[in-house]
This record gives sequence, C-alpha cells and structure tokens, in this order.
Amino acid sequence: MKPPVQNLMKGLVLFLCLAAAGLHAQSKTGTTIGQFTLIDPGARSAAMGGAGVTSSAEAVAAFYNPGALGALEKSDFQFTYNQWLAGITVSNAIAAVRIGSIGTAALAVTNLSSGDIPVTTVEQPLGTGEQFNVSDLLIGLGWGMAVTDRFSFGIQVNYVSERIWHSSVAVFGVNIGTIYQLSPDGLRIGASLVNFGTKGRFDGTDLRVSYNEDPTRYGANSTLPATLNTDYFTLPIVFRVGLGYPVVLDGANTVTLAVDALHPSDEAESVDMGAEWAFQRILFLRAGYQSLFLKDSEVGWTAGGGVQWDGLGYDLRLDYAWASFGRLGGVQRVTLAFAF
Repeated sequence: MKPPVQNLMKGLVLFLCLAAAGLHAQSKTGTTIGQFTLIDPGARSAAMGGAGVTSSAEAVAAFYNPGALGALEKSDFQFTYNQWLAGITVSNAIAAVRIGSIGTAALAVTNLSSGDIPVTTVEQPLGTGEQFNVSDLLIGLGWGMAVTDRFSFGIQVNYVSERIWHSSVAVFGVNIGTIYQLSPDGLRIGASLVNFGTKGRFDGTDLRVSYNEDPTRYGANSTLPATLNTDYFTLPIVFRVGLGYPVVLDGANTVTLAVDALHPSDEAESVDMGAEWAFQRILFLRAGYQSLFLKDSEVGWTAGGGVQWDGLGYDLRLDYAWASFGRLGGVQRVTLAFAF
C-alpha cells in the first residue's frame, strides 16, 4: 500500500476514533431527535441482526457505512417497505450510480409515516374529532471511492426533518466511513460515524399560546400572544466498528459472518451479529441477533432470506426480513433491488 493511502487511512480512522471519544457510554434515551434514522432500511442486513458496517453488496449498506459506496461493483437501485411498530410505515429508496474512476454517487430518501391518529384531551378523552399525524423525512447525498482494491471510503450528507402535527424541526447530519479488506475474499474491517451534525428545535403553530402575565390582576390582558420554546436537540450519533468474513464451503455454498460493535451518543454500547448462507448466489438464508448486551432491550432475534437472478449483466434481487421486538411483536421488511 502506498504511503499516501496509508496516511489517508490513518487520518480517517483517527477522526472516527476522536469523534467517538466524545460519545458517552450511558443511557440518555429520549434526548435526541431523528430516531427513525437508526431504523434498518434494508432487508438483507436487517435479517443479519443489523450487522452491516462491513457490507458492500448493496447500495443501502451506505446506511451503516458510506464506505460501502466506494466498494460497490455495480450501480444499484433499491426500494424497501417496512411495516414498523404500531401501524407505522417506513419507506426507503436509494440510487447509487458508479461514475467511472471518480467513484459512486448516491441519493437516498427515507420517509416515516404514523398515519392518522385521533386527537384526545383531558376534557375529551374519547377524541375531539380531529386527527394528527407524524411524518419524518431524510434526504441524503452520498459519494464513495475505492482508493485501492482493498480500501474504500465514503461520506453522506443528510437533511433530516421531523413533523408532529403543525410543528417541525430540521437539521443536517454527516455520515463518514471506511472499509478495509485484509485479503481478497477474506476478512473485512469497517468503521463509521453517522449523524454527526447540527442542533435544532421544534417550531410551529402548536407552540403558539395565549399568555396571562398576572392572573391575579383584574382587567389585565390575559391573551398576550406567546411562543413556547423547546430545547435544542441533536441527532443520535452512532460510532460503529465491525468485522465481516466469508467462509467458502465449496463452489456452491458460502457463509458470511458479520459482527458490529455500536457506541451511540444516547444509549449504552451493544453488539449486532448475523450470518448469511448463499447457495449458488441465487438463494440466501439469513439470521442474526440485535443489541446483544444492551440492558432492557426489546429487540433480539432476526431472520430472513432472499433470491437473486442474474441475466444479461443485470441483477434482480428480492429480500425479506423479520425482526423480534419482544412484547411489542415483530416487524417485517421487503426489499426490491436492481443492479447493472
């Protein structure tokens, strides 16, 4: 490996480690916005317990590590529909296009929708007749490049917004990551930092109120217009580092093992792990476990599978994933992908 590449690798790894050092290993659940940005967007890695920091087999792997964009061998288009908890739906689409030796550019869009929810108050616990909804949106622009045949890195800039009825907040976040392959078709090491960005606070007509400066004073103006100010919130920053290793059983069968360690800013550390069995690169079976070692976690076992058809230089893939959420039930994802 040439010295400039070594220096680039050292610089990126040092940046990721220094950024991760600012994260605290304690639970601060509920102190960040944009939690939907941590919902696994693709069925393949979701079925493998969310262990995707070393994956580069698909465009949506950039969710875990933008360095995957630089390791893509083909342009890739994917769409995922996720039937989330409590009737919430999450849709994700990503287009990654290879641009010769320049690298790979990507556009990613994620949308979460709660559907209509009845408005209730203390006085009207059965509903006021109104309805509200929650809608979250992420739009990301990414770029990745293979520096050598073994080392790739990438970056993605995201616009993230959350809307609750008539109030909303918007922030920007940056994801950065690297993947290094120790040997051809051998051990892979990945590291990434996601959601490093700006702060924001909610604003909207729901926070407009009437204020009475002195309720005890007769004749005072009791309808002064005022605004409730919320705190400033950040996105949930996550530092990931992981290993991936393909075990070739024979010419038709390969088992890929993956394990990720997560260090988030608003939760304690945990481990995701999973495995994938591939037969003739046509049939795939997957299983994994999420958030190992995380206290009071409701997530756990994951499973899924997929099929792939290669013909005339095109790849068509269909993947499915199921994930357990303990007492909350399970969630399901379906991903349709096209590569050329």
